[in-house]
Amino acid sequence: MLPIRRILCPTDFSEPSLAGVRTAAELAGEFGAEILLVHVVGPIPTAATAPGPTRFDVPIYRRALEGQAMNSLEELRREEVPEGIKVKPFVTHGNPGRRIVKLAQQEEADMIVISGHGESGIQRLIFGSVAEKVVREACCPVLSIRIQAPCDEDDQE
Repeated sequence: MLPIRRILCPTDFSEPSLAGVRTAAELAGEFGAEILLVHVVGPIPTAATAPGPTRFDVPIYRRALEGQAMNSLEELRREEVPEGIKVKPFVTHGNPGRRIVKLAQQEEADMIVISGHGESGIQRLIFGSVAEKVVREACCPVLSIRIQAPCDEDDQE
């Protein structure tokens, strides 16, 4: 078995991503590993605005989002990760798939635990899948948690 010391677990605070956090916590408990709990603030769209006091300040907005995300990570740690498991929270910004893969490399993660949202069809075609990108590009093993109803035994061949 691989030595697993650091498990990177991204979350967008949705219900499906909580399943990934719970799985990462269970694995961390079994292996005595640390969880690198990550939230990526996506790109903030900007539009040309008129100069003056009504101007929207993107850097201030980004800092507010990052602060709120860090608070949410701490709350998630308290609610979902058992005492005794070390958690290192990260808030970063950019393209979620790329940032998760890069952070895993920088922090020398031994494994990534990520849950998908189960998108299909046009939604997946337009937005892509962060989990799929991470599985394709990560340099460490990735455990992808499937969030859908279990397969029906009659449908299996």
